[in-house]
Amino acid sequence: MSGGDQGPQEPVGIDELLARVRAGYERIGPQEAAAAAAEGALLVDIRYAALREKDGVIPGALVVERNELEWRLDPQGSHRAPQAVSHDLRVVVICNEGYASSLAVASLRQLGLHRVTDLTGGFQAWRAAGLPVVVL
Repeated sequence: MSGGDQGPQEPVGIDELLARVRAGYERIGPQEAAAAAAEGALLVDIRYAALREKDGVIPGALVVERNELEWRLDPQGSHRAPQAVSHDLRVVVICNEGYASSLAVASLRQLGLHRVTDLTGGFQAWRAAGLPVVVL
């Protein structure tokens, strides 16, 4: 095999994959996420529309559905969101309960967004903490 091709990898369960991914960065809780946003971090809600309609949204969060995330946050991308100005941008990814967001963080870090993290417990933890939510 050549060019770095190492062949098929051993299968890994999702729980182990999440543990490996999360070992590479520090996750934050709802209060830390709110403080980060107040200091200029970009909150990115990757939940699908039905969940946003059911539970509401975080005021000021950028809504980017998961299947568009890398294209919208890549500062070098032609489809980037206006907020995606730098690889140094502090980003907090938020899913519903804090699982899909961890996998999203891994993908964004591969793009060079080295200050990206996610919200432990996701949107549900934000709401349970009594932080602002706007019902649609």
